[in-house]
Amino acid sequence: MRGLCVFLAVSLGVFLAHCRDGKTVSPEATRPRQDASEPRFLSAGRELRFASYYGAGMVLQRAPERAVVWGYGGRKAPVLLTLAGPQGRGIYNSSVADGIWRVMLDPVDAGGPYNITVTQEGSSSSVTLTDVLFGDIWLCGGQSNMAFTVAQLLNASEELAQASKFPSVRIFMVALEQSDEEMTDLTVEVPWSVPTAALLGEGNFTHFSAVCWLFGRYLFKSLQYPIGLVQSCWGGTPVEAWSSSRVIQHCGVKDSMDRDFGLLSAGPIQKSVLWNAMIHPLLNMTLKGAIWYQGEANSAYNRDKYNCTFPSMIDDWRTAFHSGSGNQTASDFPFGFVQLSTWKKNAADGFPEIRWHQTADYGFAPNERMKHTFMAVALDLPDAESPWGSIHPRFKQDAAYRLMLGARAVAYGEKGISFQGPYPISVNTTNTTHLVITYNQDISATQSENIFEICCSKEPCGYDSSWTHVPMMPQGPTTVTVLVGKCPMRDVSSLRYAWTDWPCDFKACPIYSADRVLPAPPFICQL
Repeated sequence: MRGLCVFLAVSLGVFLAHCRDGKTVSPEATRPRQDASEPRFLSAGRELRFASYYGAGMVLQRAPERAVVWGYGGRKAPVLLTLAGPQGRGIYNSSVADGIWRVMLDPVDAGGPYNITVTQEGSSSSVTLTDVLFGDIWLCGGQSNMAFTVAQLLNASEELAQASKFPSVRIFMVALEQSDEEMTDLTVEVPWSVPTAALLGEGNFTHFSAVCWLFGRYLFKSLQYPIGLVQSCWGGTPVEAWSSSRVIQHCGVKDSMDRDFGLLSAGPIQKSVLWNAMIHPLLNMTLKGAIWYQGEANSAYNRDKYNCTFPSMIDDWRTAFHSGSGNQTASDFPFGFVQLSTWKKNAADGFPEIRWHQTADYGFAPNERMKHTFMAVALDLPDAESPWGSIHPRFKQDAAYRLMLGARAVAYGEKGISFQGPYPISVNTTNTTHLVITYNQDISATQSENIFEICCSKEPCGYDSSWTHVPMMPQGPTTVTVLVGKCPMRDVSSLRYAWTDWPCDFKACPIYSADRVLPAPPFICQL
C-alpha cells in the first residue's frame, strides 16, 4: 500500500501576442489612452473635489463594512459631507491635511440610490455625486485574458444585448498607467457607469473585461443587490509589475527570462510599476474581494519564482487594502483566480508549471498557504479558432461561472456549493501492475491513454525528467486505475495528471465532478 502523494513543487513560463490583419498587435495598443483628469500624486490643488475613482453612478461597499470617501480641498477649512438616501441622512466632518480630506461613512445596507455632497466651510460651492448605490465591490486584475472584452466573446451579440438588464451592476475602468513611484490618485479610462452595449463592447482588449463583467452579472443574479466592478489590468504583464517592492524583496526576484519572452511580453515588465500606478491609488477603497487572470507572461519570466510571487502578492494586497481602508477591507479578503487555459499543443512552454505554481504547489485552492482563495480551472477550455490567437480562448462564460461558484462558497459562505473539481487524496497499489487513485469526491471519468504519466526511476523525478504516458480506466465512484506497464512497481517514482499545455479538447478532459461541471485540476506527486 502507498499512502498520500507528496505533491511536488514546480516551475513556469510564457505569453502573448495578438494577430490582426496578419500583423502582431499587443492588446494595450488597441486600447485608447486618456489624459489624467486628477493629479497622480498628492496635490492640494485649488478645487474642492472627489478623488478620481469616485463619481455619479458608483457603487460603495455595503454594510457591515464602512465605505471610505476622500478627495481634495483647496483650503485648510473643514469639509462637510452629506449622505442622503433611503436610509435617511448622514452628516460627516473632515479636516483637510496636505490638501486631502477623508471620511469613513457609517455602515449602509445594500441598495440606493444615494446622493453624496461635499461642501467646504466658508465657500458657497459644493460637489454632488448622484445615483450612488451600496453593494459589493470586486477588483478585477491581471493581463490580456482579463482585458479580453465582452465584444470578443463567441456569442458577443447575445451578451451585449443583455447589458441593459443589469443596471445595478456598475462598471469602472482604470486607464493604463505606469510609474516608478507609488501614486496617490489614478487616471480613469471608464468612469463609473451603468452598463451599456457600447461600454461593454468598445473593442478588442479595451473595455469592458468579459470575465469581470460575467462574474459580476452571475453574482448579481445570485445575490440580488448592487455589484461594483473595477477593472485594472494590462495585457502581456508579469506578476512582478503588479507587486510592491515588499513582494519583490521577499521572494528574492531577479530577472530570469526564457529566450521567447521578448516575443511574448506586450506590456510593462518593470517591477512594481503597475502596482504603483494602477493598484496603490485604490487602497483607500473598501473592497469585498478581487479576481485575477494572469500568469501567461510568467511562463517565460521568473517562472520558478511564481509559487512565491503570486501568493505573496495576494498577501501584500490584502495587508495594503486593509490598512488603506482604515481596516474596513478584510485583512484576508477573498481572492479568486483563473488557472491558465491553453495555448499550444505538444509544447514545453511552462504552462503546466505555472498552473501548479498558481496554487503555491498544492494543486488546489484554497489551501494552507493560500487561504480564502478560490480557483477556476480552465485547461479544458481550449480555442484553436480564436481570432486573437489560441492563448485567448473565447469561452469566458465558463471561467467566470466557475469563479462565481468559488465566490459564493468562499466569499459568501454558501453551504452546499460545489466549486472545486476532483482532487486525489491517495495513490495505492493493488498488485504489481496498477495504481489506484482515489479522489475526494464522486467523479465522472472516461478512459484515456495519455492523460496520466509516470516517471520510472529509482531517484526522485522533476518536471524535466523522462515521463511515460500510461493508460487510465475508471474503476469506482471515486477511483480510477492506472496501468504502469513495463516499469517495475518499485521503480514508479512519480505520477502526474494533465501535465501539458493542451491536455484535452473542449470540455472533454477525462476526469470531472460527478455532474461534469468542474474539471479535475492537474497534479504532480512523488510516490
